Amino acid sequence: MSVTLTERAAQQVQRHLAKRGAGIGVRLGVKTTGCSGMAYKLEFVDQAADEDLTFESHGVKILVDPKSLAYVDGTELDFVRQGLNEGFQFNNPNERDRCGCGESFRV
Repeated sequence: MSVTLTERAAQQVQRHLAKRGAGIGVRLGVKTTGCSGMAYKLEFVDQAADEDLTFESHGVKILVDPKSLAYVDGTELDFVRQGLNEGFQFNNPNERDRCGCGESFRV
């Protein structure tokens, strides 16, 4: 079981943490919402929760709660720029379908 970051995503997380002046990494999770049922949650964290599972990729900690791990196991988080837009992209092998707007997914 694992969750990873590309080097580009890790650099982006490190830049944000440095700008914030605090933080130990990012927390990846899922929430029930949207057309397809689930959406990703990504937030910067200052402290790990007791139940968090911790993965490390390119020197960045990724924390995942046990309930979300079943949905995001094997996910690679990338940071992409497309024209004027930029953001994190989730490459999740468990996704079976994604809504048209790209905001939610189904496993």
